[in-house]
Amino acid sequence: MTTLPPIANNADIRFLGAQLGDVIRRYGGDALFEATEAIRRASVDRYRGLGEDGSVDLQLERLALDETLDFVRGFMLFSMLANLAEDRHGIAREPAADIADVLATLAEQGIDRDQAMALLGQALVVPVLTAHPTEVRRKSMIDHRNRIAELLAMRDAGRDVTPDGNDVEAAIGRQIALLWQTRVLRRERLYVTDEVETALSYLRDVFLPVMPALYQRWDKAFGARVPAFLRPGSWIGGDRDGNPFVTASSLTTALAQAAEAVLGHYCEAVHALGAELSISTGHAEVDEAVLALAEASGDDAVSRSDEPYRRALSGIYARLAATHEALTGKPAPRPGRLTGEPYSDPKALRADLVAIARGLAARGDGALASGGALGRLIRAVETFGFHLATLDLRQNSAVHERVVAELLKVAGVEADYLALGEEARVALLRRELANARPLVSRYADYSDETRSELAIVQAAADAHAKYGPKCITNYIVSMGKSVSDLLEINLMLKEFGLYRPGAPATAAIMAVPLFETIEDLEAGPEIMRAYFALPEIAAIVRARGHQEVMIGYSDSNKDGGYLTSTWSLSKASSAFRPVFDDAGVRMQLFHGRGGAVGRGGGSAFAAIRAQPHGTVQGRIRITEQGEVIAGKYGTRDSALTNLEAMASATLLASLEPERLSADQNARFTAAMEQLSATAFTTYRDLVYGTEGFRTFFRQMTPIAEIAGLKIGSRPASRKKSDAIEDLRAIPWVFSWAQARVMLPGWYGVGTAIANFEDKALLADMAKNWPFFAATLANMEMVLAKSDIGIARRYAGLVEDEGLRSAIFGRIHDGWHRARDGLLGVTGQSRLLSDNPALEASIRLRLPYIEPLNLLQIELMKRHRAGEDDPRIGEGILLSINGIATALRNSG
Repeated sequence: MTTLPPIANNADIRFLGAQLGDVIRRYGGDALFEATEAIRRASVDRYRGLGEDGSVDLQLERLALDETLDFVRGFMLFSMLANLAEDRHGIAREPAADIADVLATLAEQGIDRDQAMALLGQALVVPVLTAHPTEVRRKSMIDHRNRIAELLAMRDAGRDVTPDGNDVEAAIGRQIALLWQTRVLRRERLYVTDEVETALSYLRDVFLPVMPALYQRWDKAFGARVPAFLRPGSWIGGDRDGNPFVTASSLTTALAQAAEAVLGHYCEAVHALGAELSISTGHAEVDEAVLALAEASGDDAVSRSDEPYRRALSGIYARLAATHEALTGKPAPRPGRLTGEPYSDPKALRADLVAIARGLAARGDGALASGGALGRLIRAVETFGFHLATLDLRQNSAVHERVVAELLKVAGVEADYLALGEEARVALLRRELANARPLVSRYADYSDETRSELAIVQAAADAHAKYGPKCITNYIVSMGKSVSDLLEINLMLKEFGLYRPGAPATAAIMAVPLFETIEDLEAGPEIMRAYFALPEIAAIVRARGHQEVMIGYSDSNKDGGYLTSTWSLSKASSAFRPVFDDAGVRMQLFHGRGGAVGRGGGSAFAAIRAQPHGTVQGRIRITEQGEVIAGKYGTRDSALTNLEAMASATLLASLEPERLSADQNARFTAAMEQLSATAFTTYRDLVYGTEGFRTFFRQMTPIAEIAGLKIGSRPASRKKSDAIEDLRAIPWVFSWAQARVMLPGWYGVGTAIANFEDKALLADMAKNWPFFAATLANMEMVLAKSDIGIARRYAGLVEDEGLRSAIFGRIHDGWHRARDGLLGVTGQSRLLSDNPALEASIRLRLPYIEPLNLLQIELMKRHRAGEDDPRIGEGILLSINGIATALRNSG
């Protein structure tokens, strides 16, 4: 084994690991502790080149089933605590990824702060939380993890006791003991309401306090107040594509719970301000606007008669409490004796708060109004409104086609819409969009599908009236393949007043195409050109100022492989730009990234910076999925780091000059075309052109067992089929990761590099082209986390020896070609030698993953052989959980 540099654990990992060992000894007993420690030492020695092959297996075979379950939990918890330690010490922090550094970088390039501020005035950066099921941990586990993070922060500050008087280190030990005794697996399948509550916990506990704090930091960096360009988004409760459990009821629930959370936050903040602002008219002059608020408040308490700010805030609280009850149907957290009219919208609340701030700023040096709790509250109202996070709607275009066809048929407009060609569909839809006459009749008998889809749009219209238009702004059309797919959305919106015909027409919700497959990405620009060519649509998008297009990483990867997917997304982004320029519309790309590299994962900072020049334009939305949400936003510190990196990268990508010359761009593009073509052919030949591949995949990987994990409300396949085409991209990628192959993140690239003659050109691309550098960096991480030796063990689960040998032989050879090709292009002697922090992070985990893989294989063999001991199934699911935790971005 190659000698590798030693791993220097950070102090937190050593401390938490020792605490976990103590907990296992105290609660599991000496025998379990000794067995676990023996396996740990043997596996670590093996990875250091000190142990003999097979030593780990020999010891694992001695574990009884109960011991196996406890052992898996212990290794999973170590990885979870190691993740926490690394997050706290900035293992994922990008260099020069904060706004202050970005402003300095831009200044060196002749771009001043005024230009940056002008961009931010038109900018929008949105992380969109989605419910894709690769977060395998229960929320209870995440809550304990976050409490440990809080306690570690106290320990860092030199505090020995908590505010409650508990010993800090003892409190950490208690949290780890609670983790040890907390059930890891869900007993019931996750429902949409559960997913809503999980996302809400991040929005309420992390985003609400963090985003205003970030803006305060940025205001200082710019020396001026920065526009509210960073906002949160969500799909959870509105994403119906392939999920029959998302209904109008779940949409209404998601919106109501978000409103309750944000309004409750405002109530608490105003209450705290009332306690703080004890300013008396006997010691300070007070503005007329504040006095007017005080007089209108109805607060006639003698004790506050000389305290206008408190009286004004009492009135604001009364109106907020009334707003809370009006929008949620529940009383405010602190019911008061005063009554008030509900605020009509967030702007009215902000106006009252700004009046308070201006009153404070008018005296002295303005210190009382600069920043602080009041400044953060005003910023929160600007950012979160009464809705907390903008909720997207999403549905498959085929569903919309059927719904519109039924509406047209029942209304007597068109008997067979589905039989029409595209040109005829567009003409018919445009006529209906220009007609104010409704299609939907309350007396008609519609199918369940049509009633469900209409109920969703009705719920969206009700939400606009209740929470304001920012609560839902986008309707995503999955598998967007034509102009009619977008017009169908507008027609459904028209039925409930969200699209209004006229001169010009208006649309309160934007129809957004999602181009997912390689073919769709290639066709996307011309579809948008034809869409913009419609006069009524051109008027709508120009009035709005921008149009969004979503590009899908997951399905394009499953369709064409890693390299072709990445390149097709980049090409499509570039091809959209002149279409939008010609239409006079600002382009807003929505990147459907996942956690795994095979679904767009990797560094968001590097990915945004690697976007083609001129395609970001200050506006970008990015999905945040599965276990990545906890990793990036599980603590306030990690959220600060990751949100600032996203904003910083957007500024750089929007304002930096083109880094490639025309000659470089031409040469690099031609090279990528050749590489992509070879990689595409190689990938498609294996996955879709090899007889028996779907059998090999389903027997080698734990795809069937993953379906037993109660980690999401969405089915694993779009249809009742075992075809790769019908399998969702998430379980496709997740199962390959569990088997340590990670095939979607690299297969075909090695052959493409090997067959490309001009290796010097590839080295030039890796050094000077951010797109290619980021592509290779993500693949390098995947290769480092994969293990072809362990993968061979999983291949042993394939029953047909000939099939196993033929297909795994191609995977084995492809992995080595990918590794060797990458090393040759980057000039490294081993994977990640140029990224020692990431190398250490991965190598730290490898000894803890291999035993879990080996146990998983053994348990899968027993399960598939018909053994029905429930502990076997539990052990498989625990091992899936542990491996995913250790790999971090595996789904």
